[in-house]
This record gives sequence, structure tokens and C-alpha cells, in this order.
Amino acid sequence: MMAKDGLLNFINGKWSHSLAGAHLGVPNPATTEEMCLVPLSPGAEVNLAADAAAQAAKEWSRVPATERIQYLFRMKRVLEENLDELSRLCTNECGKTYAESKGELQRAIENVEVACGIPMLMQGYNNEDIARGIDEHMFRQPVGVAAVITPFNFPSMIAFWFMPYALATGNCSIIKPSEKTPMTMTRIFELFEGIGLPPGVLQMVHGGKEAVDAILDHPKIRAISSVGSSATARYIYSRAAANGKRAQCQGGAKNPVVIMPDADMEMATRIVADAAFGCAGQRCLALSQVITVESARKPFTDCITQTASTRKVGYGLDKGIEMGPVIRGESKARIEGLIAQAETEGAKVLVEGRGKRVAGFENGFFVFPTVLDGPPQTSSVAHTEIFGPVLSLTHANTLAEAIELVNQRSYGNMACIFTSSGMAARKFRQEASAGNIGINIGVAAPMAFFPFSGWNESFFGILHGQGWHAVEFFTQTKVVIERWPSEWTRRF
Repeated sequence: MMAKDGLLNFINGKWSHSLAGAHLGVPNPATTEEMCLVPLSPGAEVNLAADAAAQAAKEWSRVPATERIQYLFRMKRVLEENLDELSRLCTNECGKTYAESKGELQRAIENVEVACGIPMLMQGYNNEDIARGIDEHMFRQPVGVAAVITPFNFPSMIAFWFMPYALATGNCSIIKPSEKTPMTMTRIFELFEGIGLPPGVLQMVHGGKEAVDAILDHPKIRAISSVGSSATARYIYSRAAANGKRAQCQGGAKNPVVIMPDADMEMATRIVADAAFGCAGQRCLALSQVITVESARKPFTDCITQTASTRKVGYGLDKGIEMGPVIRGESKARIEGLIAQAETEGAKVLVEGRGKRVAGFENGFFVFPTVLDGPPQTSSVAHTEIFGPVLSLTHANTLAEAIELVNQRSYGNMACIFTSSGMAARKFRQEASAGNIGINIGVAAPMAFFPFSGWNESFFGILHGQGWHAVEFFTQTKVVIERWPSEWTRRF
């Protein structure tokens, strides 16, 4: 909900004006028009939400799982009924195309659907008669209050990797949206008012670092889920752990794809282009490095340069647009600076994305698709997460050499290969150091009933979002061992 002085927080079942001393403007990345002001809420407002959640959790945890998921069924219906409105809002505040925004909302809905299976997913273990007159049982119980800290690039989807599972397993949840894209989640909360959740069960606090630190420090918040850069993930994980909280923190990425000589070049080019330039490269599963093997070098290079140079860039709600702007002017400047640095370090620019404008949106934060050839492995661009529509090409003589290049990265979010050889695919999936592997797939995004995964500097924690991992993360196990001597049981 938005007031003249900025977006409101949703605390303990009510919309409230923030006591923030500062607000940030939220521009449309394509038009640069300011759409709203977002408050940088002080830690005191996080504390109010945490206290309300802790109080609500006492009752919510006792609500049977079969009753809790009825609220999730309503969530699903509300999201589906308002899919078009939410997709348009997401495009306007985030910059992505309408199709990308709609796909993001669909992923959110899929996670709600999976979380509706909690009555079965939470089943424990029951082992009677472990000894004469002694039974043993394991139960799952909620951890209490869980918080979600989301990034700008998926304003709706990422919160749903975590929040539906937290609620379904009996926890209360606090969401802190990115201060760069706060409007979509605010509108979702307005829509969720109608599903009837008890006050304090689901809350939202806007803000920046002060709000994050308050979440990490509040003793009643027991679980933290976040997605962001690796530096941010490391910070959140370290501070949460120091305060005795469980944490799952998704970090950055530098995702490679290997192109084998036997790959279908037309298919590989189309899919790699979508994976590299979709969402303007602003996603943790964006492909950013191509490693061609043996004779695949020239045909793939020819195909990808042609495809990248003809991609249609513009305002995400206009028909036929394939790629929108990046999120802010600072992001545009950073990306263009990294391209310039790559040139000085030895890369050749095959497709230039800098200095271009979109007619009618001349002030928009647009960086066009860019293809770099041959950046040295020692260069900064070979190891830096650019988070923009920039694809670099390098070459290997063998698959083993390509896998070695893949595994030199400090990241480990995703790695892909395009090949028609089952033997090559098997070798790659076994040896590539990444949590998500794509075989003839450009964006290896797990379905909601699988954990998201991610290794190395791309993830800090043990249990990931989605699926079984989410269930385990938001619950703690209780083992009960009980004795019923035979002389007692003979009474019945």
C-alpha cells in the first residue's frame, strides 16, 4: 500500500507508516519516471514485526497442517486471478519483459502448490517396539519465526522459494523486499489481506541495511533466507550464524556453458542467447561464459554474434521486445565499465552493447547484448559476476580441458553443456563443480519440488530453498522415546 510519503509496512495485520528518516525513489528502469518512494525503515520496526510474529507463532504452530494449507490454496487463487496486473507491475519496476515477469509469477505459484503438500511432506518416522514395551517416534515442529531478504531481480518469485514452506510448516514469516523493487511484493500483500491469515503470521517491512541487520540480530527470528551477491550472502550467513540462527544464503554466479562439436548449433545458439540475455542478464542463472570445444568454435561464434546483434531491446510492455533495461543507471555504468576493462585486458568486442539508445526511451538504463571474445582466464571479467547482458567466449581443445576451465571458478551455481553424446554429458554432469547442471538446457532452474542447489561461493548454508530442503530448513526434529511396560498395557 502506498501513501503520499511512501510505501507502507505491513505489521501485525495492519498497514503502517514507517518512522524512517529517509526514503528512496523507485524509478521505472525504462522510462526513468519515479513510481514511488520506499522507506528505509529503522530496526525498531523490524523488532515490532518480530515480536508480533513470535506471539502469533504460539497459536499458528498449533493449527493443524491441513488447515494451514487452506490459506495457501487461497494464495494460489489470488496470484492466478491477478497474474496480469502483477506481471505488468513487475515489468515496470524491474525492467524485464512482460513474458519474463509472467514466468516469474508462475514460478511463485508453483512453489505455493508444492507447499500445499506439507501434510505429507512433514511426515516423521514412527518405529514402534524398538525394545520390549518401548516405542520411538520422530516429529517435525516449526522453528518459530523466519525472515526472507529478497534481491531486486525477481521481486515476486524469490520470496516464494521460502515463505509458503515456512507458513505451511507452522512458522510465521517476515519479508523484506529489495528497496530497488518493492512495489510488486507490496501489491501481493494487499491482495493477500483477503485470504484471512491471522495477524502476525505474514508481515512485510521495507528497508535497507539497517532493517537487514535488525533481522539478523533479533533473538526471536530463528531462520534467515536470502538471495543476493556472494558478498551479501557471506555477510548475512556469518552474522546470522554468530547469533545462533539457521541460514540459507544464495550468492552470486559466473555460469559457464560448454558447446561440443556435435551440438545442434541452431538450438544451442537460440537457448544460450535466451539464457545470457534474458532478464538483461540480471539473474543468478544467467549464462555468462561460453567454452567452445574443438571445431565448435567458428560455427557457434558466427551464430551467437548474429543472434545477439539482432535481439530486440526496449520497454518490456511493448510487443515483440526480447530484452529490457538493467535496473539502475549505476548498474549500466558498472556493466559498461567492466566491458571497457575487458578490452584493456585483451578481450575483443564482437557485439557492442554500449552507447545505444531505445527510441522513445532515450534516458532508460539500457545495455544492449554484448559478446566478448577471448578474455584471458587471468582477466577480471573471467571471474567477475557482471550481472548484465554480457557473454564472453573462450575455447578449449578437449572436453576435459573445458571442464577444468569450468571448475576454476570460485562460484558454483550452474554449469551447462550442449552435446548429442551421452558419454560427454555423463562425464560433464559428474565432474562439473556446480549445484545445478544443464544438459542441452540453458537455464537449469529446478522445479519447485526440487531444491534450488548451488555450490562453492554461490551458496552459504546446508539446506536450499524449495522442495524437501525447505521443509527440513523450516522445521526441527523432535525424537520421542516412550516406555509402556507390559504390566501396564495388560490392563487394556
